[in-house]
Amino acid sequence: MTNRRILLAAGLAAALASPALAQQGRPVPAKLSPEQQAQLDKATAYIQNLSSAKGRFVQTDARGTVTQGTLYLQRPGKARFAYDPPAGLLVVSNGKNVNIFDSRLKTFSSYPLSKTPLNLLLAREVRLDRGVVITDVRPLADGFTIVAQDDRRQALGKITIDFSNGPVGLMGWTITDVKGGQTRVRLSDFGSTSALDPQLFELTDPRRTAGR
Repeated sequence: MTNRRILLAAGLAAALASPALAQQGRPVPAKLSPEQQAQLDKATAYIQNLSSAKGRFVQTDARGTVTQGTLYLQRPGKARFAYDPPAGLLVVSNGKNVNIFDSRLKTFSSYPLSKTPLNLLLAREVRLDRGVVITDVRPLADGFTIVAQDDRRQALGKITIDFSNGPVGLMGWTITDVKGGQTRVRLSDFGSTSALDPQLFELTDPRRTAGR
């Protein structure tokens, strides 16, 4: 799978572990004002209380390529990014691994969930004040954004997560890789839903089944 297709396929899960990250300095935590801390607390509570959710996403990769699809989320640990044709991509987190199937290139890849920024949203216990360095909390026109890096430096680059105000809701995120390239994901019609089919979060290599 080419680097461009990895960025396109993974979106939020594209930032994978790399020795290059260990060569960088440790991220510096922001000194938060009481207002910023309150926003951080609201965002943490929102994610922690989010169980089953569904919505549409629009993704723009570092080269400006735009794709879209449907996101299914089942905390803890599980998510499914079903890209609309002609992208031919399916990204599924089963709670342990993030699996990516590209039907156009006939490739299948798997990465540990713990080594992707997706783990920040899917962890059983969301603690944005532990294991994650918050480098900024800043206002948006219709909400606020949180910039975070993995304190253990397992995840490459940084993730910027956008939230709406009153009530707090997830609007999207931007991943900045170690070279400065950005992949943006924007959500629409995203909200809680009834229990999702567990099979949505199962993805094995389809090529093996086809080869039987």
